[in-house]
Amino acid sequence: MKSKWIKGSLPLVVLAVSIAGFMGINATANEKDEKKVVDKRPTVQIEAVSASDHQVVITSYGEVKPLERTQLSAQVAGEIVSWHPEFVAGGLVKRGEILFSIEPDNYQAQVYSAQAELARAQAALIEEQAAGEVAFQEAKHSPNLKHSDLYLRKPQILSAQAAVKSAEANLKRAERDLENCQVRAPYDALVISRELGLGQFVNTGAQVAVLNNIETAEVLIPIAGFDSAFLPRQIKGVKATVSQKGLANFTREAYIARDLGVIDSATRMSNLVVRIEDPYGLSSDLPVLKFGSYVEVNFAGQTLNQIYRLPQELVNNSTVWIVNDEQKLEPKQVQVLREEGEYFLINAGLKSQDKLVLTLPEYPQKGMEVKIANATTMITPSSDKL
Repeated sequence: MKSKWIKGSLPLVVLAVSIAGFMGINATANEKDEKKVVDKRPTVQIEAVSASDHQVVITSYGEVKPLERTQLSAQVAGEIVSWHPEFVAGGLVKRGEILFSIEPDNYQAQVYSAQAELARAQAALIEEQAAGEVAFQEAKHSPNLKHSDLYLRKPQILSAQAAVKSAEANLKRAERDLENCQVRAPYDALVISRELGLGQFVNTGAQVAVLNNIETAEVLIPIAGFDSAFLPRQIKGVKATVSQKGLANFTREAYIARDLGVIDSATRMSNLVVRIEDPYGLSSDLPVLKFGSYVEVNFAGQTLNQIYRLPQELVNNSTVWIVNDEQKLEPKQVQVLREEGEYFLINAGLKSQDKLVLTLPEYPQKGMEVKIANATTMITPSSDKL
């Protein structure tokens, strides 16, 4: 009887053990599943933006050219007797230095002749003035008689005075011709070409050389329409920097001299003229900026108020992404005011302390929940990164 009971209850025991084992396995599996729950939210990096005033920097390019170029000519005729050792192509000469000399003997003789002529005219004037004084005194003794100007020698005195003035003019002309026998540099100059030699006879007005003024150089820079809106209101005198890139990289100070006042019909650009003092460093130790160099010119434009300066890679089709207070992605339309180097200047569409997304998920969606990688290291756009 007992064995029958045992045999009858054995299936029930096996079934109970099986159920208990299944429940234990299921509980263990659920516990493992709970442990394996993964946060699938994408991780992003953010920075809090803040607006600030920004000084616009305008950049353009142009070629360095001389302020003026002079085709030097002889003002008197004669034989070349000497010339300056630097009066050769590529030579640098200073203002007032004698470039070459013309044989002066004939012109010195003309000065002596003019001086003698002036002395004779002055002597004749003295004689006429003395004769006129005598006539005037004689006329005083006979007041009842009418005395003509001829009697008082007034015409003779006027003629003598005119002769003196003519002689003085001739002397000045002769002295000027003698002085012009020595041809001097009109300014600090770079000699471009020279067409004379010792013993050569030159005629009056003959072109003998070409000089470039190196006291001041100019750079004509075009300003595009999108930059014109940011030019300072008073452009003349604004400081600028002129940079030359390459192996001989350097920067020189300059200033804006003038606006040409017209818009180029071909390019639709306006043009400014930038001046550089002493480009060849003749009067200083500054690096030489040669004519014909292609340079970059930078100068300060207007100051923009409450501007956000963002890297261009963060702005796509005038849209940026932020993380809202619910820690979800949110796109924002922004107004790009200006492109400046690797940055966009934004003047609308953002608010101060908006959490700008720096690393977007592969397929960002509005309302997508995200994790913030650097939530405790928020910085402002005044850093180098923004």
